Amino acid sequence: MKKLTIAYIGNGKSANRYHLPFSLKLKDQIKVKTIYARHISHDVWKKIDGIKYTTDINDIYNDPEIQLVVLSVPAGAHYKLAKEVLNHNKNVLVEKPFTETEAQARELFQLANDKHLLIQCYQNRRYDSDFLTVKKVIESGKLGDILEVESTYDYFRPYVPEGEKQFSVGHSFLYGHACHTLDQVISYFGKADKVHYDVRQLLGENRMNDYFDIDMYYGIMKVSVKSSFFRLVPRPSFTVYGKKGVFVKQDMDRQEIDLKHFYMPDHDDFGIDRPEDYGTLTYLDDSNQYHQEKVVSEIGDYSRVYQGLYDALINGKPKTVKDEETIYQIHMLETGINEITKKEGK
Repeated sequence: MKKLTIAYIGNGKSANRYHLPFSLKLKDQIKVKTIYARHISHDVWKKIDGIKYTTDINDIYNDPEIQLVVLSVPAGAHYKLAKEVLNHNKNVLVEKPFTETEAQARELFQLANDKHLLIQCYQNRRYDSDFLTVKKVIESGKLGDILEVESTYDYFRPYVPEGEKQFSVGHSFLYGHACHTLDQVISYFGKADKVHYDVRQLLGENRMNDYFDIDMYYGIMKVSVKSSFFRLVPRPSFTVYGKKGVFVKQDMDRQEIDLKHFYMPDHDDFGIDRPEDYGTLTYLDDSNQYHQEKVVSEIGDYSRVYQGLYDALINGKPKTVKDEETIYQIHMLETGINEITKKEGK
């Protein structure tokens, strides 16, 4: 089987926690050859056998074997580095958020298209178990016509916004987290008919954006994406209301929980919900009989991002994340954050 050879720019938490465990899982299809960082240290993230670590980025750019470069760097560097990688005739996977502006996103997609290269955003949360389970429940038809979907991504981490003394786009909660939940909505429901934005700074003007509530309307259906840093008791990850019932999934996907405990995808039960984590489906059937049941969660798997890249680059299949989906998502992030910048006259 032909392999896809990839390299990473960045050797921090994102690369070692959210990327490498999943690309290395596909060892029969993917070869991770090189990791570049300005400073290489294995104090936190241990050295992986068989991978070349380098402080010279040209070891990636000048290597004809490397087909795909993964950017695992701070968001402010995405646009510049992605453009640089493309100009070295390498395909590129960019961490979220893809860029800061819609114009930057369009420019990168156009450059990749002109060079017959692939560029894609790492939207791994499309493969969260809670999101996959919601899709399964909706498609079962038991809820009837869908009226409202609520997606929340809550934390109780007041120290994060309290530690930020001034506003910046790069450190906004909207760009850092809505990039996940908005992508889920866009990937499943498409472009909204209209959108309402409520993007706040709960600590006051010129402070971090630490709250957002975005309503997307699709005919009579409303899909809401909500998050806050000040939720001691988090709201359900997903609540779906239909004409015939409701589905509530309290807990989010467990892959991140396991990764934070260094419990990796080589374990058979990695990221798999326990029965107590299952969502509850309550509905009336066609005979108007009441039912309440637990729904076994779908299995999330972030390696499906890399499987999709393999299929696109090696087998010529379409990209799993369409260019127009990413452009629309960045358009929404930029529009939402402008609610703050306009208010403050920036």
